Amino acid sequence: MKRGIFVTFEGSEGAGKSTQVSLLTERLRKLGLPVLTLREPGGTELGEEIRLLIRRVDFAIAPCAEAELLLFLASRAQLVREKILPAIHDGMLVICDRYCDSTIAYQGAARSLSLEKIGPINAFAVGKCIPNITFLLDLDPAEGLRRIHLRHGKESDDRMERESVAFFEKVRAGYLNLAKREPDRFAVLDAHKSIETVHGEIYDLLCQRLGDLMESN
Repeated sequence: MKRGIFVTFEGSEGAGKSTQVSLLTERLRKLGLPVLTLREPGGTELGEEIRLLIRRVDFAIAPCAEAELLLFLASRAQLVREKILPAIHDGMLVICDRYCDSTIAYQGAARSLSLEKIGPINAFAVGKCIPNITFLLDLDPAEGLRRIHLRHGKESDDRMERESVAFFEKVRAGYLNLAKREPDRFAVLDAHKSIETVHGEIYDLLCQRLGDLMESN
C-alpha cells in the first residue's frame, strides 16, 4: 500500500469491540500485513494517564460533561499526531478501538452536549484524519450491561460502565443515527451474534474495502 488505511471500531459497553479488534489484528498479522492497534482514550503515554482520570470512580465529584469531553479530545489529539498519522504515512493498517464517533454518541447523544459545539472541536482534535471504515457493533444496552456484570462478577470499577440502561440506550441511538448519516463509512454489525460470526463478517467486509482502497492507491 502506498498509504495506510485507518479502521475504527465503535459500540456501547459490552458489545465486544476489544475482542473483535484483537481477532482481526491477529488474522491480518498472520497474512503479513503491517498492523498498528490502538485504543481510546489511551494509546500514548499521555493518553493512558488521561484514561485513568476519565474512568476512575473514586472522585468525590465526577468530572462534568464538558470536562469529560475535553479530556477525551486531548487524548485523541495526541494519539492522532503521535501514532495514527505517522503509521498511515508509513503505509500501515491502523486499527483503533473507539474514535471520534464515540464522542458524538456518549458526550453528545447521552450527555446531551450540543453537537454543533462538539463537531468543530472534534475536527480540531483530529484534523483530516478520518477513518476509511468504521465497524459499529450494535447491541441491546441491557445485554451489554449483562455481559459486563458477567465479566467482572461484581460492580465494575470503570465509571463509564456504571451508567444506566437509559444512558446506553441514548448511546446506541446516537451511534445508529451516525451510521445512517454516513453509510459509506459505517458497517453496522449485529453484536448479538456469536464472536466467530461477527469476526467473519468484519473480515469479509474489510477485505472488500481493502481491495477498493488499494485500487484507488
